Amino acid sequence: MTDLPASLPAAPPPKPREVPLSDRVRLVRNVLPPLIVLVVAVVEYLIAGLRDPGREVWAHLLFYGLVGPAVTFFSVEWIAEGTRARERAERELRDLYGQLRASHGRLQAVQELMRDLTEAPDMGAVVEVAARGAVRATGAVQATLTVPGGLSGTARGEVPVSTPSADLYPLKVGIPGGGALALHFETPPAPETETLAQALAAEVATGVEAARQRTLDLMTLYSVDQSIRAERNLRRLLARVTRNMAERVRAGARAAYLSDQDGVLRLEYRQDAEGEGMGGGNLAPPFALRVAEADTPLTATAGEAAEVFPGAASALGFPMRDEEGLVGVLVLGDARPDAFTDARVPLLALLAAQAALGVRNARAYLYSEELAISDERARIAREIHDGVAQSLAFCALKLDLVARQLHADPERAEAEVRAATALLREQIREVRRSIFALRPIDLERYGLLETVRRYVEDFGQQNGVRTTLNVTGEIHLAPGDEAMVFRILQESLNNVAKHARAREVTVTLHGGQHVTLRVQDDGAGFDPEQVSGRVSSAGGLGLMQMRERVESRGGKYRVLSEPGHGTLVEAEVPQA
Repeated sequence: MTDLPASLPAAPPPKPREVPLSDRVRLVRNVLPPLIVLVVAVVEYLIAGLRDPGREVWAHLLFYGLVGPAVTFFSVEWIAEGTRARERAERELRDLYGQLRASHGRLQAVQELMRDLTEAPDMGAVVEVAARGAVRATGAVQATLTVPGGLSGTARGEVPVSTPSADLYPLKVGIPGGGALALHFETPPAPETETLAQALAAEVATGVEAARQRTLDLMTLYSVDQSIRAERNLRRLLARVTRNMAERVRAGARAAYLSDQDGVLRLEYRQDAEGEGMGGGNLAPPFALRVAEADTPLTATAGEAAEVFPGAASALGFPMRDEEGLVGVLVLGDARPDAFTDARVPLLALLAAQAALGVRNARAYLYSEELAISDERARIAREIHDGVAQSLAFCALKLDLVARQLHADPERAEAEVRAATALLREQIREVRRSIFALRPIDLERYGLLETVRRYVEDFGQQNGVRTTLNVTGEIHLAPGDEAMVFRILQESLNNVAKHARAREVTVTLHGGQHVTLRVQDDGAGFDPEQVSGRVSSAGGLGLMQMRERVESRGGKYRVLSEPGHGTLVEAEVPQA
């Protein structure tokens, strides 16, 4: 046999083997009667040999009065000792069963607490679940849990306190990472209860950290989603998305490679130790091509990382792909060799997928802007050809006529000059109105309210119209809705300048459950049914097109007007 290691503790000495109670009873039943008969026979034989009646009496009294009962007492006591040993064993077994049952109950309560902590949707739910679970697991009368950030939760046991006026016994354990779990008991807590409370505190810390991580993930996803919805500038979009991803893993460098119209990956944005900048159209390095081909997140070798970012020892790449195919590749880099060992790749991959949608949206927006610019150029060309150019040609004809009539009919020549002058002034005002309406407005720089104030004030000065602006309530619109509301204002005021012949215009912007824009003038008015497709000189939007824009964003648009009674334009869009 192999010797036990010297470090193992010596086995305790074996306990003497106890005779079972049944064996004791069987032994007394089988042995004691023959033994009594034998002893009595021997004693009677010895007493008979005394031959003295007095001594025989005393011998009988001594034997039957003392020895007999003593033998019976010790025999019964021997059996009773076995009975007591059995009762002790049964009592110990019941106590052990009770302890095992209580331990099983605590273990089940801890398991339920772990499950509930995992399923808790937010930090508040984690605190409430943990407090209730601590009461169930420890049997405490009351449990109060506090965590960093000011959150706390309290739970009470289902069994009422037997003596409500009695003082409770407190037990307080710290939560790893901050906070505390305070328990109150009717009786002083045992050391096992304190150990259990510390174990519960460790599980609560794990649940709190998991909830905090989930909250942080949701905030990151929300931030990225807001960036995608609000941002139309491709460079700023890539900067925001890659910055959010880099902050999650503390990466020191990031880059975005986008697929061009020929399917070639080119550097679009990068930020590393050398600074931030656009890509300039440089071709993607081999690692980015490998990520695009694998269509799954990949970790770069040290050599590949150095090719992407100078001085980098590790890199992590994510493909950006949607239903139309490859959009690009995002790469994170860092000087630490194992910077991305514990990175949460699924979350980062989800952010990269959202970035793909953002890039598609930004490119579509740029394309729509190009189309809008092309349409605007064509419209301006048509208006100049059909309006200003023809009027100027007409003025030229009138001046030619004046030149021929100057000596023959001076009065008529003078009238023609006045008519030509009036026409030229009107065309000058028309050109100025077009230039004013087409002037770029920086909504991102000034915000909607300041931009509206500036535009309304400038409009009144440019067109000789008295303007009034009323702003009430809180106004919170998405950037796209702000641009649409301002565009409606532009179109409405331009129609006032061009067609209404108004003396006064009132612009109202009210924020409530919805944001409402009203533009009301005291001009000539018109029949909306007859001019619903009219095109203005500011951007080519007729009344029907403005209605479609507002309704496409969940709003309402209406025009109230009749000849001789002015016009009211009202647009209503939901708050952000």
